[in-house]
Amino acid sequence: MELLASAVLGDIISRSISFFLDRYYGRQTGGVAKSLERLRPLLLRVQSIVEEAERRNITNQAMLRQLDMLRHGMYRGYYMLDAFTCRGHGEGGAMAKDEVRDDSFTLCRFRPAKRLCLSPRTPKEMVSGGKGLNELTKVLCGLEMIVADIEEFVLFLKCYPPICREPISYLSSDMGMFGRHTEHERIVSFLLQIDPPGTANLSVLPIVGPARVGKSTLVEHVCYDKRVRNFFSSIAFFTEDDLQGVNLDANALQESGIIKYRNGALPGRLLIIMELIGDLEDEIWRRLCSLLGQYGHGSKVIVTSRSERIMRLGTTQALKLNVLPQEAYWYFFKMIALRNAGSKDYTELSSIGMEIAAELNASFTYANSVGAFLRANLDARLWRKVLEGLREFTTKHLLMFGEHPIDLLMKDRPIYLWRMASSSEVLIAHRSYEVCSPQQKVPELKMHDIVYGKARPRGRFECLVWKSHIPPYYSYLMSCSIVKPQRKVVRKRSRLQSI
Repeated sequence: MELLASAVLGDIISRSISFFLDRYYGRQTGGVAKSLERLRPLLLRVQSIVEEAERRNITNQAMLRQLDMLRHGMYRGYYMLDAFTCRGHGEGGAMAKDEVRDDSFTLCRFRPAKRLCLSPRTPKEMVSGGKGLNELTKVLCGLEMIVADIEEFVLFLKCYPPICREPISYLSSDMGMFGRHTEHERIVSFLLQIDPPGTANLSVLPIVGPARVGKSTLVEHVCYDKRVRNFFSSIAFFTEDDLQGVNLDANALQESGIIKYRNGALPGRLLIIMELIGDLEDEIWRRLCSLLGQYGHGSKVIVTSRSERIMRLGTTQALKLNVLPQEAYWYFFKMIALRNAGSKDYTELSSIGMEIAAELNASFTYANSVGAFLRANLDARLWRKVLEGLREFTTKHLLMFGEHPIDLLMKDRPIYLWRMASSSEVLIAHRSYEVCSPQQKVPELKMHDIVYGKARPRGRFECLVWKSHIPPYYSYLMSCSIVKPQRKVVRKRSRLQSI
């Protein structure tokens, strides 16, 4: 009798727990569905306002900051929308047959140091359980608050004249610069500002940021801006090597650099662009300032570098460029990889694509390189193989060196590249660098052909990673080699040494 009573009681408890769990998850699923329904029209409205604002010549800094908030909210909203829409994929169907190992979670479990975690917030983590619903609610409430106060912004927006360029949202991402609209307008505002008479003859804007974050591309786009070209008589570009001569005079200075633009009909205002890698010696800077002071009133200098030490050279607050946030980077990546995807395959490919983007360390170069390959091969099975290869590639370097392989490459340290086709040979990338495409010949051998098994070079070689189609038209190259692994034979000692 006691056994029967305990069995009945256990069954009742089990059914009760199942009932409450089903009710909890049912409410959560219903809450997510309703939130996504509210999110979609909000995103369309915010996107239309952002695209309209990007068509306008906005000069007010407060308006630009508000536009930046709108854009950031739009990126977060689309990221959450895609993450929740795609969360059903990847656990069932084809993924169950060809499952991709999630090494990022495994790595974080047995190597708890924060620097070894691949991503603090992966797409799966953001939408899991109640935490995902809370994150979605925050994004939704934030967008609703922004839209509720947007009428004044739209009203002021109509006061600014249109500019002759398409917004980035309308462009394919390889035709325009992405994510730097606010920074672009801040630089233009600095350049067009007319200093009152009696002030210092030279104004300097430092721009700092890590390698390949877009400093050169941003400055090049500014130099192409018609407002800038209608203000300066000449735009000259100098590298670190051009500035090392200590006996320069004004004429030699102009001859040592590259004149990117000249308009003799304008007053003698000169725009100097100095592209450095590290710091500039104080003595060289003093000589340059004395030379540059000989040019017309209103001349400006922009100095770019990876080192924050150049911030001391500025006469105005330095502009710091950082890597794109995770949400903005996903928006950028899907513009490349999913541009040609049909509605039938979009959800599944988007689910895999979000995981791939999380492995690329917010790199513009590899977003374009990997994204272009994926766009040409809209096959979910192939995308999963790429994801698995990237995860293994990243995990290996984190375990061996404690850093992401892209970070290692930026420090000119060699890395082991992965290949889709199995091979006993090892592919090593020794360094990564860029050249100006129109001026220098680039190799015909492409990195993605090597990685995906279409090409099998031997020995040491140079290959093309990605060729940019926007100014300054850089080609990004790698110096690589293929080596055979050496097998070491370890002979056993006849006897153990005593310790």
